[in-house]
Amino acid sequence: MRIILLGAPGAGKGTQANFIRERFSIPQISTGDILRNAVKAGTELGMMAKKIMESGGLVPDEIIIDLVRKRIEEPDCANGFLFDGFPRTIPQADALRTANVHIDHVIEIDVPDAEIIKRLSGRRVHPPSGRIYHIEFNPPAVADRDDVTGEALVLREDDREETVRKRLQVYHEQTRPLIGYYSEWASSDDPSAPDYIKIAGTGNVEAIQENIIVALTQTK
Repeated sequence: MRIILLGAPGAGKGTQANFIRERFSIPQISTGDILRNAVKAGTELGMMAKKIMESGGLVPDEIIIDLVRKRIEEPDCANGFLFDGFPRTIPQADALRTANVHIDHVIEIDVPDAEIIKRLSGRRVHPPSGRIYHIEFNPPAVADRDDVTGEALVLREDDREETVRKRLQVYHEQTRPLIGYYSEWASSDDPSAPDYIKIAGTGNVEAIQENIIVALTQTK
């Protein structure tokens, strides 16, 4: 199971990524973790990346791909892996393809923008404990107050509607084109193309997970 998981921020990728990771006993790989580990280990690529990041630059796709290739050669990836937040752009997807990193499945968690805005902008948090509420789906007993302490709940900056809309705009500009990229590749005659699986990300979490399992077991 070599999987890429796609979807907008707030689509529930984190929840489904944890489920897939545990269900198939494969590691969840993020480029952020790879970069931090390479820098900490002091590898040649890690030092190159560190120098670029310290100067305020973006780590080139070539270095990212090299780090990814080394990571998936590690023993815990013998049965596959799940890419979390990678690739983010068409150039990264092209680089991954050129590097002959084989992917079995690309899963899109599809949630309308309006639903994502409702999900995220309705969150309220109790900072000391980390408890999360939702004004509609999981409201506190007393509006804007933590159930345990009675302290005020907070609307985080990342959850403000204007911030969510900006995040969605960046997603549509940079990452959503990957949906067309992988779905078109999957429908081509290329035998190395991954399967493309589109899953509705609204409704019951367990039902979404079941749909993912069914889709993965019915594809090649």
